[in-house]
Amino acid sequence: MAELGLKSRPGWTSRLPPGLAAFVTNGKGMVGVVILLALILTALFAPLLTSYDPNRRAGKPHVQPGYEHVLGTTRMGKDAFTQLVYGGRVSLTVGIGAGLAAAMIGLALGISAGYFGGRTDDIITFFVNVVLVLPGLPLIIVIATMVETAGPPVIGLVLALTGWGWAARTIRTQTLALRAREFVLAAELMGEKKWRIILIEIFPNMLSFVMGGFVLGTIAAILAEAALEFIGLGDPNSVTWGTMLYWAQKNLALQSGAWWEIWPPCIAIMLTGAALVLINFAVDEITNPQLKASRKIGRIRRFLSRRGRSADVF
Repeated sequence: MAELGLKSRPGWTSRLPPGLAAFVTNGKGMVGVVILLALILTALFAPLLTSYDPNRRAGKPHVQPGYEHVLGTTRMGKDAFTQLVYGGRVSLTVGIGAGLAAAMIGLALGISAGYFGGRTDDIITFFVNVVLVLPGLPLIIVIATMVETAGPPVIGLVLALTGWGWAARTIRTQTLALRAREFVLAAELMGEKKWRIILIEIFPNMLSFVMGGFVLGTIAAILAEAALEFIGLGDPNSVTWGTMLYWAQKNLALQSGAWWEIWPPCIAIMLTGAALVLINFAVDEITNPQLKASRKIGRIRRFLSRRGRSADVF
């Protein structure tokens, strides 16, 4: 197994459920979880990591990173590290909240449309098509022009209500295919309740689609919130990764060489996206038997080619 690049499962994982054990032993998934947990815990325990107030002056303007100010200060003299960790609270809450809400709405409507069919499918499909033609970002821009400021809660709510269309359509298509499978028909013949068939028989096969919708929704929400704050359509008084970039651009941080105002929020956004994508890759590998098999076959092909043997059997 070592020559094939396959690792035997450690003994302690045998006590875990099969799905959780497969995820724990997946390198990509665990790297993503570690990165995401580090970002979340840093935001949650922000008061323990810094003694400064993110909205108050903490030192001289544009102080370079050092012992007293880990990431330096802004042009207004605010501590950049403090703003980064406190800003993560809002940005991660908006992104994860909007992504989770959109994924759950898409899951509920997609499975309902695909499984029940008929008039239910027609009504839900109509609303899905309406949502798909509603652009979330321009809609938030319109709302921002109508109200005084579009704060993070408003941005997250609009993104959640307009971001579930593609997830619902994908899950509906997959549900239509699963509804005709033998195990679903067998459950129906045995007289199982519809809600149990949906939760026990169909939902587990949707995990990769739900996770993909959640990941894409969360990344899109974080980027949209940062973009709107950056162009000045959000609440400039709130502390988020987007407002950090807004004030850095407004105070000409790039022209003055204050890179510590720009790179930290950019790296935080990129790390969040990378962590979610890695988790999505792991879930896809675990729930997709064809992908798992193709990866193992690839390892066997490389092993046989190194031994000078033909791999045409695969």
